[in-house]
Amino acid sequence: MEEPARPVRHSQTTITELMVPSYANFGGKIHGGILLSMMDKVAYACASKHAGTYCVTVSVDNVEFLQPVEVGELVSMHGSVNYIGRTSLVVGIRVEALNVKTNYVKHTNSSFFTMVAKGDDEKPMIVPKLILESKEDVKRFIEALRVREIKAAMKEQMDDARSKAQVADAPEILKNERCILKFK
Repeated sequence: MEEPARPVRHSQTTITELMVPSYANFGGKIHGGILLSMMDKVAYACASKHAGTYCVTVSVDNVEFLQPVEVGELVSMHGSVNYIGRTSLVVGIRVEALNVKTNYVKHTNSSFFTMVAKGDDEKPMIVPKLILESKEDVKRFIEALRVREIKAAMKEQMDDARSKAQVADAPEILKNERCILKFK
């Protein structure tokens, strides 16, 4: 039986956490892996709230760290289900860091997590339809749909490139690249 449709707002989630010194890398900034782990938690919370079941991460798209996060800042991860397929959900996440002394908020990155809903039998499960209630909801849904189309085309091109890659072609292909071939 298919679950009733749910609006985008039903599963929107924000998680805020203080960035402590143990989260810092050797450069003194918050380690990207810490932020990715937090983003994965938000993606899970959004997806599982919408699906009403356990969800797993299938892919993470467009993780580009725009600005560093500092120790002492409050990081907020804002998540929203932007798109649903039959068993998958695309969760958009916006990451912001607040400097509590200056009250300055900076956007550090945005990303998209593709999640799949799992039933009790561990098989993919059909997710409820998504109710789009605003122009922003529609915009995000269409954007995610287009990104999926681009990803599918890119995967096809990458598979084609892998199948055509031949070491025998290396001397000609790599002659203008910044590498040195040291084998025969």
